[in-house]
Amino acid sequence: MKLKALIVDDEYPARQELRFMLQPFKEVEVVGEATNAKEALSLINALDYSLLFLDINMPGMNGLELSAALQQRPNPPYVIFVTAYEEYALKAFEVNAVDYLLKPFDEKRLRQALNKVMRLVEQGKKPPVEVQSKPRGNDSHLNRIPVEKDGKTILLDQNDLYYACTQDDGVYLKTFQESYMTRFTLKELEVRLDMRTFFRAHRCYIVNLTKVKEIVPFFNGTYTLILSDKQHSEVPVSRSQAKKLKALLGI
Repeated sequence: MKLKALIVDDEYPARQELRFMLQPFKEVEVVGEATNAKEALSLINALDYSLLFLDINMPGMNGLELSAALQQRPNPPYVIFVTAYEEYALKAFEVNAVDYLLKPFDEKRLRQALNKVMRLVEQGKKPPVEVQSKPRGNDSHLNRIPVEKDGKTILLDQNDLYYACTQDDGVYLKTFQESYMTRFTLKELEVRLDMRTFFRAHRCYIVNLTKVKEIVPFFNGTYTLILSDKQHSEVPVSRSQAKKLKALLGI
């Protein structure tokens, strides 16, 4: 069985080098290349790829965000990250990567990564989701979230956070009366925050349930959460998440 592979990297020499290194591996057929996540998604929608070799730092959506988006599909491709940045390894496995190749790597290391994929193929399995020994975001060193305000970086205690949301071109964190911009995506915040307290209410919102004042039924099985901040902010709960919220709160 041959795996149809897509190489996603914004640097042409890196794509060519990887394509060359893959030539001896007859179980892999490189049938596409993309320079960014948008191109990759277009190709993936047109062809059922089995394997992605994915860079992390790219213009627009990065490789981690692309991999996370692909995991929402019913039959996502296997993902091997190929990058020069070692600091993203933990996050890579949180989005279900099979392996993480740190440039420069040799043929032996590439073979190890492909062997992992072939074992999963033979077993008819997708990469296992990482099992965490304790709730996400419960580590003390993750209790504070760096945010931007007036050209300064402020370390925000997550206990002071009412909700996080995507707005215009960024992600914002709301406290009792202030709003701060952060460089993290909502997906990354889900990892950093204590999800025993925080809840992904909507694709655009994470809310601190200890700051919710009222739960108001809305249209078609959805809800609106009224918070206890100064502005009495309203946070929507999507229909799919409404069921989870009701089960979580016992209502």
